[in-house]
Amino acid sequence: MNTALPMWAEILTAVLVVLGAGSAAVGSFGLVRLPTFFHRIHAPTLGATAGAWCITLATIVYFSVQGHNIFLHATLIALFVALTAPVTTIFLMRAALFRERQKGGDVPPAVGERKKTVPRQKAGNP
Repeated sequence: MNTALPMWAEILTAVLVVLGAGSAAVGSFGLVRLPTFFHRIHAPTLGATAGAWCITLATIVYFSVQGHNIFLHATLIALFVALTAPVTTIFLMRAALFRERQKGGDVPPAVGERKKTVPRQKAGNP
Protein backbone atom coordinates (compact mmCIF):
# COMPACT_ATOMS: atom_id res chain seq x y z
CA MET A 1 0.00 0.00 0.00
CA ASN A 2 1.46 3.32 -1.10
CA THR A 3 0.87 6.05 1.52
CA ALA A 4 2.81 8.82 -0.25
CA LEU A 5 0.69 11.74 -1.40
CA PRO A 6 1.24 13.61 -4.65
CA MET A 7 3.26 16.78 -4.26
CA TRP A 8 0.30 19.07 -5.04
CA ALA A 9 -1.75 17.46 -2.25
CA GLU A 10 1.09 17.79 0.26
CA ILE A 11 1.59 21.46 -0.62
CA LEU A 12 -2.13 22.25 -0.52
CA THR A 13 -2.54 20.44 2.80
CA ALA A 14 0.47 22.22 4.30
CA VAL A 15 -0.72 25.65 3.12
CA LEU A 16 -4.22 25.08 4.52
CA VAL A 17 -2.87 23.86 7.87
CA VAL A 18 -0.52 26.84 8.18
CA LEU A 19 -3.33 29.26 7.23
CA GLY A 20 -5.64 27.64 9.78
CA ALA A 21 -3.04 27.74 12.54
CA GLY A 22 -2.11 31.34 11.67
CA SER A 23 -5.73 32.41 11.69
CA ALA A 24 -6.32 30.83 15.09
CA ALA A 25 -3.13 32.46 16.43
CA VAL A 26 -4.19 35.91 15.19
CA GLY A 27 -7.55 35.41 16.90
CA SER A 28 -5.79 34.47 20.13
CA PHE A 29 -3.51 37.51 19.97
CA GLY A 30 -6.54 39.72 19.33
CA LEU A 31 -8.20 38.31 22.42
CA VAL A 32 -5.21 39.32 24.52
CA ARG A 33 -4.38 42.66 22.90
CA LEU A 34 -7.70 44.38 22.22
CA PRO A 35 -8.91 46.79 24.93
CA THR A 36 -12.59 46.07 25.64
CA PHE A 37 -14.92 43.11 25.56
CA PHE A 38 -16.75 44.54 22.56
CA HIS A 39 -13.50 44.68 20.60
CA ARG A 40 -12.20 41.35 21.90
CA ILE A 41 -15.24 39.29 20.98
CA HIS A 42 -14.62 39.50 17.22
CA ALA A 43 -11.02 38.31 17.00
CA PRO A 44 -11.35 34.79 18.44
CA THR A 45 -14.70 34.17 16.75
CA LEU A 46 -13.41 35.03 13.31
CA GLY A 47 -10.06 33.37 13.96
CA ALA A 48 -11.60 30.15 15.22
CA THR A 49 -14.09 29.93 12.37
CA ALA A 50 -11.55 30.64 9.63
CA GLY A 51 -8.99 28.37 11.29
CA ALA A 52 -11.47 25.52 11.60
CA TRP A 53 -12.48 25.85 7.96
CA CYS A 54 -8.86 25.78 6.77
CA ILE A 55 -7.95 22.78 8.94
CA THR A 56 -11.10 20.99 7.81
CA LEU A 57 -10.30 21.63 4.14
CA ALA A 58 -6.77 20.34 4.73
CA THR A 59 -8.21 17.20 6.32
CA ILE A 60 -10.60 16.67 3.41
CA VAL A 61 -7.81 17.09 0.84
CA TYR A 62 -5.40 14.81 2.70
CA PHE A 63 -7.77 11.92 3.37
CA SER A 64 -9.56 12.19 0.01
CA VAL A 65 -6.31 11.91 -1.93
CA GLN A 66 -4.94 9.20 0.36
CA GLY A 67 -8.10 7.08 0.24
CA HIS A 68 -8.96 7.76 -3.42
CA ASN A 69 -12.50 8.81 -2.54
CA ILE A 70 -14.09 11.95 -1.13
CA PHE A 71 -13.76 12.26 2.65
CA LEU A 72 -16.63 14.41 3.91
CA HIS A 73 -16.78 13.42 7.60
CA ALA A 74 -14.74 16.50 8.50
CA THR A 75 -17.38 18.71 6.89
CA LEU A 76 -19.63 18.03 9.87
CA ILE A 77 -17.03 19.62 12.14
CA ALA A 78 -16.81 22.69 9.91
CA LEU A 79 -20.59 23.03 9.79
CA PHE A 80 -20.84 22.70 13.56
CA VAL A 81 -18.20 25.41 14.11
CA ALA A 82 -19.72 27.63 11.42
CA LEU A 83 -23.13 27.42 13.10
CA THR A 84 -22.18 27.57 16.76
CA ALA A 85 -19.42 30.21 16.85
CA PRO A 86 -21.46 33.10 15.37
CA VAL A 87 -24.58 32.20 17.36
CA THR A 88 -22.60 32.05 20.61
CA THR A 89 -20.99 35.38 19.78
CA ILE A 90 -24.39 36.98 19.21
CA PHE A 91 -25.67 35.75 22.58
CA LEU A 92 -22.52 36.95 24.36
CA MET A 93 -22.75 40.37 22.72
CA ARG A 94 -26.43 40.76 23.60
CA ALA A 95 -25.77 39.83 27.23
CA ALA A 96 -22.84 42.26 27.41
CA LEU A 97 -24.89 45.07 25.84
CA PHE A 98 -27.73 44.43 28.29
CA ARG A 99 -25.36 44.59 31.28
CA GLU A 100 -23.64 47.72 29.95
CA ARG A 101 -26.99 49.44 29.44
CA GLN A 102 -28.03 48.50 32.97
CA LYS A 103 -24.84 50.14 34.29
CA GLY A 104 -25.42 53.22 32.12
CA GLY A 105 -22.34 52.60 29.99
CA ASP A 106 -21.60 54.25 26.65
CA VAL A 107 -23.07 51.72 24.22
CA PRO A 108 -25.39 52.08 21.23
CA PRO A 109 -29.05 52.53 22.17
CA ALA A 110 -31.50 49.65 22.01
CA VAL A 111 -33.64 49.30 18.90
CA GLY A 112 -36.36 51.94 18.96
CA GLU A 113 -34.58 54.18 21.50
CA ARG A 114 -32.98 57.49 20.62
CA LYS A 115 -29.50 58.22 21.79
CA LYS A 116 -29.34 61.20 24.15
CA THR A 117 -27.17 63.88 22.61
CA VAL A 118 -25.59 66.86 24.27
CA PRO A 119 -26.00 70.10 22.29
CA ARG A 120 -22.71 71.42 20.94
CA GLN A 121 -21.64 74.99 21.37
CA LYS A 122 -20.90 77.01 18.28
CA ALA A 123 -17.32 77.90 17.59
CA GLY A 124 -16.39 81.33 18.91
CA ASN A 125 -18.93 81.34 21.76
CA PRO A 126 -17.43 80.93 25.24
